[in-house]
Amino acid sequence: MILEKLLGVKERFEEVGRLITEQDIIADMKRYIKLNKEYKELEPIVEAYNEYKNVVTNIESTKELLRAEKDGEMREMAKAELDELNEKLPVMEEEIKYLLLPADPEDNKNAVVEIRAGTGGDEAGIFAGDLFRMYSKFCEEKRWKIDVSHIAEGTAGGYKEIVFSVTGEGVYGILKYESGVHRVQRVPQTETQGRVHTSAATVAVLPEAGEFDIDIKPDDVRKDTYCASGPGGQSVNTTYSAIRLTHIPSGIVVTCQDQKSQLKNLNKAMKELRTRLYNLEYQKYLDDISSKRKTMVSSGDRSAKIRTYNYPQGRVTDHRITLTLYNLPSIIDGDIQEIIDKLQLAENIERLKETNL
Repeated sequence: MILEKLLGVKERFEEVGRLITEQDIIADMKRYIKLNKEYKELEPIVEAYNEYKNVVTNIESTKELLRAEKDGEMREMAKAELDELNEKLPVMEEEIKYLLLPADPEDNKNAVVEIRAGTGGDEAGIFAGDLFRMYSKFCEEKRWKIDVSHIAEGTAGGYKEIVFSVTGEGVYGILKYESGVHRVQRVPQTETQGRVHTSAATVAVLPEAGEFDIDIKPDDVRKDTYCASGPGGQSVNTTYSAIRLTHIPSGIVVTCQDQKSQLKNLNKAMKELRTRLYNLEYQKYLDDISSKRKTMVSSGDRSAKIRTYNYPQGRVTDHRITLTLYNLPSIIDGDIQEIIDKLQLAENIERLKETNL
């Protein structure tokens, strides 16, 4: 059954390989990009197919050798090889099952991340700053690029809100697990009696819309310019470089003021507006799958509490898979890969149950 599925994938891979060399496909940029993406996604499955087929062939040839071979020492060597191959086969089958799971079409996209201070006053803003630092360190380790588009600073440090894009390989497919409410339990710097307070910040991770994903009519967008505020040098508060875009049909408003150039701010704001409009439709897909899959954590309800950072106990708990780790300092310093790996595994197990593989 697996070989049949893999053979179908291999045939499609070869077909796509032919298509992307045809002149009419190359001339149609939208289709060319889509087929190139499909080719890259199918490549590891085809590699696994070739390896799996090779093992199956070796098993058959080793069995044939055993049937024909009379020499005792050669038979022992063949038996040992056959045992090794037979052990390898089910492991490969499990790996292939995961590869055959249909990928979320958004997983390879870049991401737009919003962090907003929630309940907890000044401490929530400080915690939002801690989360931004955590993701910055994680992205740095991954060699991903961060580009901040909007900042509203907290009164005692940190941020009331910060919006940034992350560019790199497979960004959304990894960062989507961070969407939800993050809660912190610690003694705030402003607390004189040493009492532990609970504060929260909300993280939303959106797949960044590409140029071909959504078409925005110029007449549907109102553009306003204003003076940027906050740190940024002599041009701040003197030039109308900050941009506010309002999408009239949906009421969505985006702002960008981090660049001195009005044009650069406009380009970044348009990119974010495309992403927000694209996500109105994508959200319907998330709502549908989140009702079926509890670990699908880029799910519809972004108000769901997903993780608690408990400083007195040095503990981090992810509530979606009841995972508790006692290495809070390294996690808040960007070491979140282990949590994401376990969430991905839990989600894939649930997805396998939905298939007939």
